[in-house]
Amino acid sequence: MHTPLDDNNLPDLEILKENLSYLYNIKENVLSAHTITAGGICEALSKMCFGNEIGAEITENIDLYTAMYGSVLIETDADIDAKYIGSTIEEAEIRADGAVVSIEEAIKIWTAPLEKVFPTIVPAEGAVETVSSDIKCPLVAKESFAKPRVLIPVFPGTNCEYDTARAFEAAGAVADTFVIRNLSSQAIADSVRTLAEKADNAQIIMIPGGFSGGDEPDGSGKLIATVFRQAAVRESVMKMLKVRDGLMLGICNGFQALIKLGLVPFGEIRDMDADCPTLTFNTIGRHVSTMVDTRICSTLSPWLMGTEVGDIHSVAVSHGEGRFVANDDMLRMLLKNGQIATQYVDKNGKATMDMPANPNGSFWAIEGISSPDGRVLGKMAHSERATKYTYQNIPGDKDQALFASGVRYFA
Repeated sequence: MHTPLDDNNLPDLEILKENLSYLYNIKENVLSAHTITAGGICEALSKMCFGNEIGAEITENIDLYTAMYGSVLIETDADIDAKYIGSTIEEAEIRADGAVVSIEEAIKIWTAPLEKVFPTIVPAEGAVETVSSDIKCPLVAKESFAKPRVLIPVFPGTNCEYDTARAFEAAGAVADTFVIRNLSSQAIADSVRTLAEKADNAQIIMIPGGFSGGDEPDGSGKLIATVFRQAAVRESVMKMLKVRDGLMLGICNGFQALIKLGLVPFGEIRDMDADCPTLTFNTIGRHVSTMVDTRICSTLSPWLMGTEVGDIHSVAVSHGEGRFVANDDMLRMLLKNGQIATQYVDKNGKATMDMPANPNGSFWAIEGISSPDGRVLGKMAHSERATKYTYQNIPGDKDQALFASGVRYFA
């Protein structure tokens, strides 16, 4: 979709607006798209091919290398009002101007210059077992709710509350988003009191992702855990879980907080020691943001009642401290109890320590774990980010039915 440039090499804004409006109206037919910038069509096409290694062949005589700011390269199988330049092909290669380039080789060349200072791969050590549990969810809610109330606390640094609320509301719940205020000691005290009161009226507590307190100092999720350890909040949370049949979920930063509280894997807020599992820095030494495949290992938790053991989902990850670490005794206990909820898997559906399939180097390729009774689930991958229009060019099942399962538990 071409936008002409003026004498100053800037896009014609009126035509750009028309093109973007048209693109929005045909979004149902767009399989993937990429803006064309300084590197021209060649750069945009290459990056699109790198994403899922689907090949492309340029069949039209067209300038591939000139900057085309404001233009968009679109993959579609529909007849649309745009200039056709070529098609996707089964072979993992790019064909243009009489040349054929292997996508695998092109990726190696593209990433090589900065690999030493900005690594994309860290060698993994050892193999890992793909685990499965036949323990089914034993829980049945004593009380039903047409629209269960979900409490979503928002801490300084939280950034996934909108996606989380949308996902729960789409599943039929009422999302109660509550901002924790910390501008003064009084504001903090008031927030703690209100959080405890809201927990008393919630069926579900969901701690969303983000970077609470900037993940500093020395580890992520500490600010959230500190608030939840306050006596009033602690009492309300444990009453919800143990007396009122409530559920709790934590994703990414939320998972980190659940681990630091002991809610996973122990099912209660407790003091932690050196033998407890933790989430620590990715082996790659930096933040990762990519799509991964995760496999359902256990349906012990009500959060996974909409899945079957062996189901594989493509989910987004975005974290700097997602590496699950535990000693051998703890890992064996989790396996025996069916508490290993999900694992990172490769293209063959097998658990792996290899990057990028295992993006952080988690022991036993663990992506998510639950409490012993399954009421509390913590996981790194952002299930809440999947919508009808996201990841359209990524193969695989994106919907883990996570939020629908949590709501259905109270039906």
